[in-house]
Amino acid sequence: MTARRAIGSIVIMSVLALPAFAGGKGDLQGYLSDAATRAKATANPAEKRQILDESFRTICTALDVVKSMPLISKDDLAGINRFKSALQEKQNELAGTNGYTRVVDSQLNAFSNYVVQDMEQADQVITISLVTLIIIVLVVLLLV
Repeated sequence: MTARRAIGSIVIMSVLALPAFAGGKGDLQGYLSDAATRAKATANPAEKRQILDESFRTICTALDVVKSMPLISKDDLAGINRFKSALQEKQNELAGTNGYTRVVDSQLNAFSNYVVQDMEQADQVITISLVTLIIIVLVVLLLV
């Protein structure tokens, strides 16, 4: 293979990897956004809590499944742990456990918006490789 062809292949793979990475992030954000939309669509606060709690549990379960896989790197494990920790904080806040004040029923819609926005911002801080992110999305889709 010539140097020109090798460099061209590397450039093409790099360009193609960016949309795939963005798509994986978008899928997780989309899942949380859909849960928030479903929660806001119902008037019953108990149902809102259940929808949000189930979405948190589904993602946490997917993260646990991926963490148990033998080929996940230490950096990815650290990113998964940070993401899961942030998600569990939201779940604790929703339920009012582990020292958190329970979200008031009248604030559940605002809380669901906050969760989506906070997880979108967490993507900028938490680094997970493309392969691991795709595996997480696939596991979430299998659990749903």
